Amino acid sequence: MRNATLDFGCWMSDAAPYLGPLRAVVDEFTLRTGVTVDLPTALFLRARLAGLPRPGRTSAGGSCRLLRTADGWTAVNLARPDDHASLPALLALLDARDDDLAGGALRTTAHRLADAAQTVGIAAAALGSARGRRPPVRSVPQGERLPRPLAGLRVLDLSALWAGPLCAKLLGLAGAHVTKVESTVRPDGARRGNPRFYRWLHEGHDSVVLDFASGALAEAVDRADIVIEASRPRALRRLGVKAEEFLSARPGRVWVGLTGYGRDDDRIAFGDDAAVVGGLVGRDAHGDPVFLGDALADPVTGLFAAHAVVRSLAAGGGELLCVSMAACAALLAGSGTAPC
Repeated sequence: MRNATLDFGCWMSDAAPYLGPLRAVVDEFTLRTGVTVDLPTALFLRARLAGLPRPGRTSAGGSCRLLRTADGWTAVNLARPDDHASLPALLALLDARDDDLAGGALRTTAHRLADAAQTVGIAAAALGSARGRRPPVRSVPQGERLPRPLAGLRVLDLSALWAGPLCAKLLGLAGAHVTKVESTVRPDGARRGNPRFYRWLHEGHDSVVLDFASGALAEAVDRADIVIEASRPRALRRLGVKAEEFLSARPGRVWVGLTGYGRDDDRIAFGDDAAVVGGLVGRDAHGDPVFLGDALADPVTGLFAAHAVVRSLAAGGGELLCVSMAACAALLAGSGTAPC
């Protein structure tokens, strides 16, 4: 998983104070699977391949902004084309004048800005508000245990973008058979990004496109040993897919649910704003927050998730693994001290 032709020096130096817990996760994954994980590649390959700049108060990818509020800072992420169409509604909720989001932010609180953005479907988060709220991974026993090796097991990757596919990539490198599934009406949004990075994430995996409304998704899930998904539970239930039924149907199965804040929280999150809500940010010369890395909570969550899967399998599986992006970021943020 190395990419020796790219220089990750400045990106790694920015993040280094916070990476202790992540190194421990990666080391245990390597010990259990024999797969060496190169942290700089896992965390920063996308930025280097795309030639992204080191971020400030605008994220490396350009979609997320850190905005000063009356009592702190909030990240507002216009990550999807539809988010720009929702911006007037957000400005109206804030009573912002002249389409000035930054000005409107200054006249409100960090939590009110985040709540208003989430109300209109825009990912947003008050800086550090997820610190200490929950562990990165919650394991919920749901089925019978059956210890077995990862090699040869069937992984169904229903996720998109970065965190879930990175988890699937690592499991594939460890010998699992990975099938990526996309909907006929909603392909992976990462396809709009750098094609070299997309290939790196998915190389060696099978890929299928299904009409989810036809029942084909439930059939595909039934054949899997491990499912990775990043959907709201009720959305999958409407399609006839229930994690609890999957886990109870056969011993040793594992279900990985990746969310921004937990399966019981419908708030939207992407990598940049999830890092901010966890407090995983850098600081400028004045002590004000700046983004750290490129959507850093995404790859961090993918690494935590892959590690959780191999630990679960070693114990016999039968578990629903609830992995929170905000909590993964918060654990790293709480472990380090920002450089002066």
